[in-house]
Amino acid sequence: MGQPRVRWQDSLLGRWTVSSRSSRTWLSKARVIITGASRGIGEALAKRLANHGASLCLAARSADTVHRLAQYLRTFSGSQMLALGMDVTNAEDRKLLIESTVYYLGGLDVLINNAGIGASGLFEEASPERLRLIMETNFFAAAELMRLAIPHLAQSPLGGMIVNISSVLGRRAIPGYVEYCASKFALTGLSEALRAELMRYGIHVLNVCPGLIDTPFNQHMLEQRFNPPWRETERMSATRCAREIVSAMLRRKNEVVITTAGKFLVWANRLAPSLVDWVMAKLMRRYRP
Repeated sequence: MGQPRVRWQDSLLGRWTVSSRSSRTWLSKARVIITGASRGIGEALAKRLANHGASLCLAARSADTVHRLAQYLRTFSGSQMLALGMDVTNAEDRKLLIESTVYYLGGLDVLINNAGIGASGLFEEASPERLRLIMETNFFAAAELMRLAIPHLAQSPLGGMIVNISSVLGRRAIPGYVEYCASKFALTGLSEALRAELMRYGIHVLNVCPGLIDTPFNQHMLEQRFNPPWRETERMSATRCAREIVSAMLRRKNEVVITTAGKFLVWANRLAPSLVDWVMAKLMRRYRP
């Protein structure tokens, strides 16, 4: 029987239990960057990957939070942990993130673009700045991080990987979240195109489309000016979402859609897009701004 390994739970500095089942995979040798790592899916992915023994560089705007998380994971996993308080929309910060990871961890095997922001409200009532801020964080920052990371991922002995955390709304857009949907559609399209381009380097691109996940995302929106006229379904825990993402990474899948409701929306739109348009328009008639 193998040595006991740490299994992480939900909270930021939460409880941990011991499992005797070994979870060693190629991820035990991987050097991974996670942006937006201080909370939600990013935090859950950090815990999950630490459980696999990965060396991590955790990046987020909340420097204190991400440093506490790195210290916690370093203590219990024994893996190398690097934490950077940084803004992915800043070109110098992006360069520092890649260079620091390569220098301190000895290289880069996986880049996880998880940092993101959103806003709600009717497009016609929004400022142009709202669209630009969302696109800058959710799309341009991720694209430029990939550009910087590609030369290092191409040298990975494990076969480099890019994991882009897009959204179900990057497959089927909905009213009230126009800018967010646009940014995630752009990220999904970039992921699909780059997957073919980067095959010659042995770099794989995984596009992740989560549905409703239990994270503090809504509390950190730029604006909340839209009350959806539909009932929200139950949210999946960030821990379970991270488990599905890591499973897709291990299988080197091209794309994974997460949550049952998310899968239903994507498939309904593929089979009957006009019907989904009609349903959305009917729901919007109930909306009173």
